[in-house]
Amino acid sequence: MNHARDARGAAPRHDDRRRSFPQVAPRDVPDGRFAATWWGNAWVEALEDTALDPARLARGKAYAGRGHVDAITVTPGRVVAYVHGSRARPYRTEIRMRTLGDDGWERFLDEATARPDHIAALLDKDVPHALEAVTGLLPAAGDLVPDCSCPDDGYPCKHAAALCYQAARLLDEDPFVLFLMRGRGEQELLAELTRRNAARSAAETTAAAPPMPTVLARTALATAAGAWSPPLPPELPVPDRPGRPAVFPPDPHAPDPLALDLLATEAAARAHGFLATGHDPVAALTPWQDAVRLAAAHPGSGLTASTRALYRDLAYALDRTPTDLARAVAAWRQGGAAGLVVLEEPWDPPAGPFDRARPALIAADFPAFRPRRNRLSTESLQLRLGRDGLWYGYESDAGREDWWPRGAPDPDPVGALTDLLGR
Repeated sequence: MNHARDARGAAPRHDDRRRSFPQVAPRDVPDGRFAATWWGNAWVEALEDTALDPARLARGKAYAGRGHVDAITVTPGRVVAYVHGSRARPYRTEIRMRTLGDDGWERFLDEATARPDHIAALLDKDVPHALEAVTGLLPAAGDLVPDCSCPDDGYPCKHAAALCYQAARLLDEDPFVLFLMRGRGEQELLAELTRRNAARSAAETTAAAPPMPTVLARTALATAAGAWSPPLPPELPVPDRPGRPAVFPPDPHAPDPLALDLLATEAAARAHGFLATGHDPVAALTPWQDAVRLAAAHPGSGLTASTRALYRDLAYALDRTPTDLARAVAAWRQGGAAGLVVLEEPWDPPAGPFDRARPALIAADFPAFRPRRNRLSTESLQLRLGRDGLWYGYESDAGREDWWPRGAPDPDPVGALTDLLGR
């Protein structure tokens, strides 16, 4: 008997609001940092800002590094695991936090669907700072409430601290774990983002469509040969951009929705190129550029697992990593082929716009940018001058050379920086 399906033959429903993660192997943390992303570090800071005893934090960090935390289960408002201490029997430990209300999620969804790069960032397992700013997703000091079955009355005890440090690793790998902690599952969020994105696109398309003049077929066909015939309507104008594919509903018996999205998007992009220019816009691209273009063409409406599989397969075929591809996709979405060139090809610009950029930034109260080749950088922000004369914004965690494209390119460096900061 097949227990993988219910009596109706359907696959059992996945519990989107409960996720379990296997025990993480011991790992040395020479610099003492358990988190690599800005949101993972914010999680750790919320713990450390609340802690009353630094010594317990240090022991908890050591426990986490030595692999004392068993499998972790995450549900809305709760993170639970068994943590091994000095006794043979592990302690049941949990971290509780407040979930977001409906108003908070409405603000999150509105902000996420307001800009395509926000949806792209979420699918790439990144959290734009703007989403945190409007919703307060990340915990502040006092938001994390520890509880443990051990006799230690520390706040937090070393077992709860170990669980919190280990949870930061989960957040680094997948920010949707944070969203689940705040009350919404990954598939639930993706479905709502897809619905809102499709509705917004349909509204934009409907609003932009001009009325089309027509000629009745019976009028045209009834005209005798050689006699006067009504003039045909003028040719339709070429749209500004390719159309978006339909949103395919999930169906276990249908083809992969991501594959259908990609086929439809690919056909629309190439048809638009032929219609507008008479040339194939793909023919001149290198295999790497074409892979980036193909991944970037996905409109952000597929399942995250499928998107990750696409990135993995394309990157493997070209001897790159999925992270390389994700970064390149962000550059392509920022500025197309020109944006990819800005990402991958530093150059030495001539005197002129580059030399005028620093005084303009200083005048706008941004004095900390340092020049190097075509780039102006601080610890966490960067502007790159493209060969097209546009400035492209980049962002990195402070102290790391891990630059990612952000915002829209602008001929004015202050304008590009303002868009990057969301001001």
